Amino acid sequence: MNKIKVSAVSYTNSKPFVYGLMHSGILDQIELSLDIPSDCAIKLIENKVDIGLVPVAALLHVKDYQIISNYCIGANGAVDSVFIFSNKPIREIKTLQLDPQSRTSNNLAQVLLKNFWKINPELVNHDQADAFVQIGDRTFGKKEQFPYSYDLAQEWFNFTGLPFAFAVWASNKPISETFKISFNEALKLGLDHKEEVLKNLDKVENFDLDNYLMKKVDFILDAEKLKAIDKFHQLIKAL
Repeated sequence: MNKIKVSAVSYTNSKPFVYGLMHSGILDQIELSLDIPSDCAIKLIENKVDIGLVPVAALLHVKDYQIISNYCIGANGAVDSVFIFSNKPIREIKTLQLDPQSRTSNNLAQVLLKNFWKINPELVNHDQADAFVQIGDRTFGKKEQFPYSYDLAQEWFNFTGLPFAFAVWASNKPISETFKISFNEALKLGLDHKEEVLKNLDKVENFDLDNYLMKKVDFILDAEKLKAIDKFHQLIKAL
């Protein structure tokens, strides 16, 4: 039997999912790779994998995608790992550097800049910008290093009153219901063992990993997050 190719994200926020996949019987049925979010998206778009923990902005580029799980990487308010870091108040910035590892957060920043903060800074690819988008583990403990930091999940909530889903488990082709059930059971196994996952993580200076994985990241893809994805997609199309 051909194994189903799965791309998961290599950041700390997806480690519970990876734990579940690695410690369940489904590992025999899949070929698992760990990637940064932008590469995960490219793999699913280019049909190099069958399933990916894909940034929600990339779904707009996946033909006939199907969300195959009721789990996600999301947040109800501040998430503590998706930021605009800035040397100036946000409404004073003139230049913004996007994050090459991100699709969704770059789009989220642009949506908020246009619709919430009502500004239009120049997007640049050098590190002399007034502000920059950064996501994932590289942001841990960085809030105190900059005069201004804007948690994009919190700012989205301030703008819309909705939670946010950064990445969902999606396929680019039909997947059997039997496999989807087993896949979701594996993901749940990982979420049920978050404390075990935390025991195996290296401590991070000035950052509470326990609070991050247990409280900040919300792993349930509920109706409000699906509503947020739809709204986000509409706003991306209007950029």
